[in-house]
Amino acid sequence: MPTDVTIWAYRTELMDPGDIGGYSIHAVDGDIGKVDKHDIETGRSRLLVSTGPWIFGKTVMLPAGVIDRIDHENRTVHVAVTKDDIKNAPEYEGTDDDAYRSQLGDYYAGRGG
Repeated sequence: MPTDVTIWAYRTELMDPGDIGGYSIHAVDGDIGKVDKHDIETGRSRLLVSTGPWIFGKTVMLPAGVIDRIDHENRTVHVAVTKDDIKNAPEYEGTDDDAYRSQLGDYYAGRGG
């Protein structure tokens, strides 16, 4: 798993993920939702994921650094964290400020594999 410094960046082999809107998100222990939006801004790359009914229909933010691989053929983004990691992450409330990013980055930097 990347350190907090790189948690907000796509890994080198994923630097140009293409249009992944609508792709399924697959955690290490199963599917959790779909990509609603994604951003490739340098040092601030992230996914907004609609979890649908999984955790009561929340939108969650995932730093790009948790992405393990992207399967374009099956329209799936594989992430290196569990569904519980995502469920227990600091809640996304629609704001994308530096304090929230720092808290979320610290949380995810210690997870996954």
